Amino acid sequence: MGEGTESSVKRDNQDIKDENTHAPEDGGVQYYTRAEVQAHNMIEDTWLIIHDKVYDITRFMEEHPGGEEVLLEQAGADATESFEDVGHSTDAREMLQQYYIGELHMDDRKKESKKEVYITTSKDSKSWTTWLIPTIAAVLVGAMYRYYMLEHRSS
Repeated sequence: MGEGTESSVKRDNQDIKDENTHAPEDGGVQYYTRAEVQAHNMIEDTWLIIHDKVYDITRFMEEHPGGEEVLLEQAGADATESFEDVGHSTDAREMLQQYYIGELHMDDRKKESKKEVYITTSKDSKSWTTWLIPTIAAVLVGAMYRYYMLEHRSS
């Protein structure tokens, strides 16, 4: 009887491994291309990209408080902006981790735009204008004040 139970346990463990076919056998991170994620855009098979991480949310569709329609609209795509716009709670972010299956391939990640880079480095190039313009304005206001005060004294 002991052998039958042991083989049953082994089969159950094998079933669990078979269900999780997305994880690589070496235990590392599985990378998916944007095209692979886009293929999973149906209610029975729904993947999302959020912050360059890939999630299989198929089992969560019916449980989603906002309804499955909003998830289906984003299915197979990058839902980062929508996810952040809604303002999900810490609990929702923690719950999301149980659906994690891998990362978006490095070649498919969005590059930061040049505009963003310019904005972050522009502080140094414009720092002199932040003090020069107010200084010139203060000198002009002071000169105008003195001029009008002298005019009113002499009258």
